[in-house]
Amino acid sequence: MVISNNNKPKVISLFSGCGGLDLGFHLEGYDTVWANDFSEWACQSFANYFGNVIVHGDITQINPYQDKDIPECDLVLGGFPCQDFSIIWKQPGLNGKRGGLFRHFAEFVDAKKPKAFVAENVKGLLTANKGKAIDVIIKDFETIAPGYIVKPHLYNFAEYGVPQFRERVLIVGIRKDTGFNFVHPKPICGPSTNKPYFTAGEALKDVEKVPFNNEPLGCKEKTRQMLELIPEGGNFTDIPKDSPLYVKGMISHVYRRINRNEPAKTIIAAGGGGTWGYHYPEPRPLTNRERARLQSFPDDFVFAGNITEVRRQIGNAVPPEGVRLVAKRLMPLFTDEYKRVDLEKEYEELKELSVQERLERINNEMK
Repeated sequence: MVISNNNKPKVISLFSGCGGLDLGFHLEGYDTVWANDFSEWACQSFANYFGNVIVHGDITQINPYQDKDIPECDLVLGGFPCQDFSIIWKQPGLNGKRGGLFRHFAEFVDAKKPKAFVAENVKGLLTANKGKAIDVIIKDFETIAPGYIVKPHLYNFAEYGVPQFRERVLIVGIRKDTGFNFVHPKPICGPSTNKPYFTAGEALKDVEKVPFNNEPLGCKEKTRQMLELIPEGGNFTDIPKDSPLYVKGMISHVYRRINRNEPAKTIIAAGGGGTWGYHYPEPRPLTNRERARLQSFPDDFVFAGNITEVRRQIGNAVPPEGVRLVAKRLMPLFTDEYKRVDLEKEYEELKELSVQERLERINNEMK
């Protein structure tokens, strides 16, 4: 096992953004030793919290097989870009310019041979290109020597303690020769449990006291008037059709106000008027710190850049609290505290299944 001097599992992080995925693992005892992202401001935010371990640059120009500055690792993490797979933006999937970037993630796995990897992406990945995208990705990962068993699962992070309804796919790969039987963790709150969700109202308590990334946003008088017509948890569709402020032809996240008694709807990274996410009862946009709270970032996580840039980082991030149980579930693999199983046998069974059958089997393992 490759471990750092502090005996924590060593992580290489790709498409790291500001570090939400890394933070979830960091809080469970992992140590990111090398990271990469294309955004200069996201790299600065990452470095503010994790130290100078992130390399700013184009991953397509980095060769993990030859670059001696990239250390060995136990785990590779990353959220490869989702633009080509998103169910919101209609893009060309694996045929897209960015769709193949996951293959650079696969190259790092191939070069470093970690015991495990965790890749994150949007829900739409499961259906992109009529299911061909996820099928190609699984097969690419499973053919990396000495062989990985790949288990994708669709998470709603609200069910894992995040004050936000946010669905994302986590693809977990385990090197077959480890014999580690990874099972995705069950939800800890929500309808399938006896515990309530962590609500937006709870998450935003005393948020006004946080000094960082908490600047109020400008709000036009027309926008304020529109928000006055939208109830708690509502959106633009609640504006009466006979009102001069009525708007039409917009998608559901436009002029969407929080409901204090449930998790917020998905925080998004960019967009024009009406897409910031809005407070209730105050008729105004959410501040970036409020958005960060709804993404489960701690208050001492300081984001670099202007208001729009910080918004992008927060909206693109993986909610750190949402992945902590996955990090915890993986930890025995790196401490050798587990009973070995025959993963080769399970692999032979899984590879005969369709993607949908594989997903159903993984869901059944969690019960």
